[in-house]
Amino acid sequence: MACWRAVTTSGSEPDTRADLALALQLADIADAITLPRFRAADLKVTRKPDRTPVTDADTAAEEALRASLAGERPADAILGEEGGGSLAGLGGRGWVLDPIDGTKNFSRGMPVWGSLIALCVAGAPTVGVVSAPALGRRWWGAAGLGAWTTDRPGGEARRITVTGVRSLEDSYLSTTNVETFRGNGTLDRWLALSEACWETRAFGDFWQHCLVAEGVLDLAVEPEANPWDLAAVQPILEEAGGRLTDLAGVVGFAGGNGLASNGHLHTAALEILRAR
Repeated sequence: MACWRAVTTSGSEPDTRADLALALQLADIADAITLPRFRAADLKVTRKPDRTPVTDADTAAEEALRASLAGERPADAILGEEGGGSLAGLGGRGWVLDPIDGTKNFSRGMPVWGSLIALCVAGAPTVGVVSAPALGRRWWGAAGLGAWTTDRPGGEARRITVTGVRSLEDSYLSTTNVETFRGNGTLDRWLALSEACWETRAFGDFWQHCLVAEGVLDLAVEPEANPWDLAAVQPILEEAGGRLTDLAGVVGFAGGNGLASNGHLHTAALEILRAR
């Protein structure tokens, strides 16, 4: 598989550039495992205790990422969707891995899935890579390096920024699954927000957050999320000029849910989502 190119700026810290380069290498490793298994006739799909699906590609990719990190960064902690770990271990340096975000899509042959890789330093994500090889897309961001995307392996990278939309009535909104709001008793809040916005779609999972970062969407709401669902998108969003908080307004990826925005609309969206 061809490698993807990163673009960095000369004024950043060398350690950050090295960490980003490693994260992109890890994404190449994941792509080399996951893409050949996509739509494979012999793909093995099982269910975890929480009834979410897991495929042989999920487990193989995370095992390969952990093995690579054991050699490249043996002192760093790891939190992964399949192999476990703890948030407490991310207090120093730690990697957060989601080998396939969008496993339901992956298992059904839908190309909207990706590998999410983040590095946290002192509990905050400083590097994030989202690689969606079936879409032919990759996004990445790192502290001080900006946010970037490219449309194909080896293709020209372009810097991305969020939109300048400042009114909810002009905004484009997305979520993952509307039924999740119904299940947790907040459907009325979602409907109120969607009614306040111009257009509403359900692009879902990592994709909607990356679309906010590149200025296609203005808002994305994740009513339920694990740390590995959001850690990689946080530095991409922030370096693109956007914001990521939980639905209580706390900055970060570990609140159990998330709101991604262009920054201008964040407070207004939170006010509706938190209203009772």
